Amino acid sequence: MVVVLNPKNTLLDRMFGRPRGLLGRIGGRLLATRGKRKMAEWVLSELDVEPTDHVIEIGFGPGIGIQSAAARTPDGFVAGVDYSEVMVELALNQNAEDVEAGNVELRFGSVDDLPYEDGTFDLAFSINSMQVWPNPIEGLEEIRRVLKPSGRVVLGFTPSAGQSSDELQPLLSDGGFDNIRIEEKEMGICAIASK
Repeated sequence: MVVVLNPKNTLLDRMFGRPRGLLGRIGGRLLATRGKRKMAEWVLSELDVEPTDHVIEIGFGPGIGIQSAAARTPDGFVAGVDYSEVMVELALNQNAEDVEAGNVELRFGSVDDLPYEDGTFDLAFSINSMQVWPNPIEGLEEIRRVLKPSGRVVLGFTPSAGQSSDELQPLLSDGGFDNIRIEEKEMGICAIASK
């Protein structure tokens, strides 16, 4: 079962689910901790990012994963979509140099309607985001749509996400992905799949 935060105006939802206002800013700072950076590095290592790859992150939060992906793709491109205007603002500040250089593009939006053409990206990833997607299978189908034919996706979850590893393989399969592999470590879970 995927944990979905109550869409009502709850404290946790305002801080972490769909961050907004002062609570969203506080939540964003908490998300930028050292542990989250380690998780982003693990997720990106599972993607096997190449310098020329085009990569998208869904639910990028304060932009830690975007920053790590941009460092790995000096001749590529990194995009991100997040449903929180507060997180977009924080991530734009975190990645200002790469955004200004045109290597990174960050947009406000939803996983259900990614603002990119079919087959735009080599790789996609998301960390602690799927739990707040309106419909995880539709979100995965949309990610699959923007991936190139040989594209790969990695979904990462820290223990605080409350995601069960047992649910990930069926979700990815229903979303149209193959070659699904689940990795578990003390820092969390990574689900790796290909288009």
